[in-house]
Amino acid sequence: MMPKGLLIVVSGPSGAGKGTICKELLKEIDLNISISATTREPRTGEVDGKNYFFISKNEFKEMLLRNEFLEYAEVYGNYYGTPKKYVLDMLEEGKDVLLEIDIQGALSVKEIYPDGVFIFILPPSMEELKKRIEKRGSETKEAMLKRLDAAYRELKYVFKYDYGVLNDEVDSAVDNIKAIIKAEKCKVNRKKDIIDNIKEV
Repeated sequence: MMPKGLLIVVSGPSGAGKGTICKELLKEIDLNISISATTREPRTGEVDGKNYFFISKNEFKEMLLRNEFLEYAEVYGNYYGTPKKYVLDMLEEGKDVLLEIDIQGALSVKEIYPDGVFIFILPPSMEELKKRIEKRGSETKEAMLKRLDAAYRELKYVFKYDYGVLNDEVDSAVDNIKAIIKAEKCKVNRKKDIIDNIKEV
């Protein structure tokens, strides 16, 4: 019997570098990125079923009523959600799935799917986080202070995760996540079927 795939959930405060880490991770190991459903209009070049599942607000609300999302959020009047069936089907097929989402979404996923591997990306320091947000050049001073304030609050959730990975150097952070995935695949409770078969023989 094929072992189930791993659901790897990566989150952390804005500016911690989770997007960059996930991009590099996808280049190095065979992972399937989870595709979100959204009610917003596709942007130029975006493809339905590749970048997002583009659906209407009515469809989204019907899916919500049927409890078909692992997590969802409303952002600037549009809805975004992680379709439960899409992710669970891939896991049943033995595929590992990477889910990069915000902290609130990650904690919602943990309630529904506690077997996931939950990784919190930590900035080296708040000073470094501030520098990274400033480097983007797209923030007003007020918006940046709001982000930093949110980051302080979000750091309190780190102990609800399985692992904390410091993003001092991207390569090092990626190596640490690869090591976590390797170790998780060796956990005895993930090899129950194999162990049962050995015992039967």
